[in-house]
Amino acid sequence: MYTSFVSVMIPVFNDSERLELCLQALENQTYSKTLYELIVVDNASEEDIKSLVSQFSQAKLTYESQPGSYVARNQGISIAKGEILAFTDSDCIPASDWIEKGVKNLLSTPNCGLVAGRIDFFFKNPEKLTPVELYENIEMPFNQELNVQETHFGVTANLFTFKHVIDNVGSFDEKLKSGGDREWGERVFQAGYKQIYADDTCVKHPARNSFSQLYKRTARFEGGKYDLMMRTKTSSFELVISMLYALIPPFGNAYKAWNNSKLNGTSQKIKFILVIFFIRYVIIIERMRLYLGGNSRRD
Repeated sequence: MYTSFVSVMIPVFNDSERLELCLQALENQTYSKTLYELIVVDNASEEDIKSLVSQFSQAKLTYESQPGSYVARNQGISIAKGEILAFTDSDCIPASDWIEKGVKNLLSTPNCGLVAGRIDFFFKNPEKLTPVELYENIEMPFNQELNVQETHFGVTANLFTFKHVIDNVGSFDEKLKSGGDREWGERVFQAGYKQIYADDTCVKHPARNSFSQLYKRTARFEGGKYDLMMRTKTSSFELVISMLYALIPPFGNAYKAWNNSKLNGTSQKIKFILVIFFIRYVIIIERMRLYLGGNSRRD
């Protein structure tokens, strides 16, 4: 029986419908209700988040006006009571034993800095995937085990850590709107903490199913990359090279897709390749916008 108090951070921006499903799952955990709290951070939503959160006994609401999920998570951390901090997203559905398994893995690993749990996609219609769902399922899965092993981080859709680790290495970089979990994870690794992947600590995450959703995700990722480049004072020459590289048509990726054994039939291959070219189009548009003085997007 574990006795550690856990604070679960959930940033939200205009996502009340999916937040309700998330809170329902978190309200009914195997972990003792006296040992955890849910901190919902309203990141300047236009929807009525307060009324929704008030329906859940484990949840409390706080507010962050500065756009960005990482600054919102930091706001949650600032009022958290727990010695263990857990992170998920408003569109995720944690398993009923998510907190229990996350705590077990964290406490059973000496000098543990973070636990990155499994993230499974779910689809609107598993029997008929859209082109975007097909692409995400094959090309963009949340491979947390690979994240931990190769790049030393876990995405904040499913992450556990100790409050004392945050105190030691610092909280998330509030200037970043994407990639802040990776930047923070690298700090944890550099500080000498152990990082583990936990397959039994699971949340479900909806796959993006439309080109508009994919546009937003790609644009946000490009913004995160750009913000990191600006922090490292990337030269104008490097920015030009980056732009020129983006202008090269992704024929190589298309060829690999055509020969990908995971794609069944000509129809799936064509849909997949269409998404490849769409993503490259978004990258070009976003890099031009950012390099000409635009700001990174929040969603």
